[in-house]
Amino acid sequence: MLLGAFGDPGHAFPVLALGTELVARGHEVGIETWERWREPAEAAGMTFAAAPEYQVFPTREVPLKPYEAAARAALTTRSFVQSFAPDVAVSDILTAAPVLACELEGVPVATLVPHVFPYLPPGFPPFSIGARLPRTRLGRAVWTRTDRLVAVGLEQGRAEYNDCRARLGLPPLSYVHTGLSRGLTMIGTFPQLEYPRAWPSWTRVVGPMLWEPGGPCVAPPPGDGPVVLVATSTSQDPSGSLLRAVLDGLADEPVRVIAISEPRDAPANAVLVPWMSYAETMPRCDLVICHGGHGTVARALASGVPVLICPAAGDMAETAARVDWAGVGVRLAPRFLTPWGVRLAVRRALRSRGLRARAGELARWTRMHPGPAEAAAQLERWAATVATASSRRAGEPAA
Repeated sequence: MLLGAFGDPGHAFPVLALGTELVARGHEVGIETWERWREPAEAAGMTFAAAPEYQVFPTREVPLKPYEAAARAALTTRSFVQSFAPDVAVSDILTAAPVLACELEGVPVATLVPHVFPYLPPGFPPFSIGARLPRTRLGRAVWTRTDRLVAVGLEQGRAEYNDCRARLGLPPLSYVHTGLSRGLTMIGTFPQLEYPRAWPSWTRVVGPMLWEPGGPCVAPPPGDGPVVLVATSTSQDPSGSLLRAVLDGLADEPVRVIAISEPRDAPANAVLVPWMSYAETMPRCDLVICHGGHGTVARALASGVPVLICPAAGDMAETAARVDWAGVGVRLAPRFLTPWGVRLAVRRALRSRGLRARAGELARWTRMHPGPAEAAAQLERWAATVATASSRRAGEPAA
């Protein structure tokens, strides 16, 4: 099995979780991702290759467009594919190079989506804008008017990806959402966060793919008030605006705050640490405040803890909408990110017994359906099907 992952933690961690599970099940696993994840990958028993790292968005100084970078990276990745010789591969949804390299070598590729599914049917709100599923026929009609605009963007993406494929001598694809494998696409989220819909036959919702590099369990300040953990995204909020608003807004509230932060002044009811284990610390908390990165949200809900999300960018607004829709958290619009806004939102979240109860339901579901194990099982079944089909085409007996 060969795995490819974008190096951001929200994408690398789920693939590392899958790789660790596959190794435990006796498979030989290779992984290509950013150099920073070499040590944990090799410690888990995977063969590591450092992925080419290109700037994702073009600038005047670095004019390389994303799909131009993907075409270049695919040629580098192809060497790893040739030397590792996998039977099948799995690529993170953001990582095109392993898909292209494997196709050049005739290796079937599955996709791992580390968040809610981005391919939405007609009449649904456009993905990532933060709008909830409409409840009425009129609401569906309103959102249907955006379908054409979304289709334009998807078609542009298909055209650019096909141009990339042409550079490598690969045939064009006839469908949009080209980052999703039509052989097998695994969606690493809770089914409770997915809107009801008819699912394509090539999709499987496998559950959250939880992995972390480890760290200490952090105790809250002394007292008996509710414990609020602040898990901010430093990449999306380098100035620390969410943490400042939380510390200022909750300084006089009867709560105890835990947060990851560089050394700074903090109120008496807060403890700041440079690092922690979310897996060890979150189950002891009553609320997790975050920007809505799916990995952080999934870890909190898998711990039975509701979330308060102030979305920053990307798919975070979509995750916040799903959490609100599923009744497992509260969302705070960025325009209300003030000490006053945070204080009111935290009071609302802590007052609601329903949020905690429903988060507990998701935690119980996770214990019964561990995502990495389900994804590995789905991958094994698909690999067997692929091998059987390949043997039939070659006129050989199936393994």
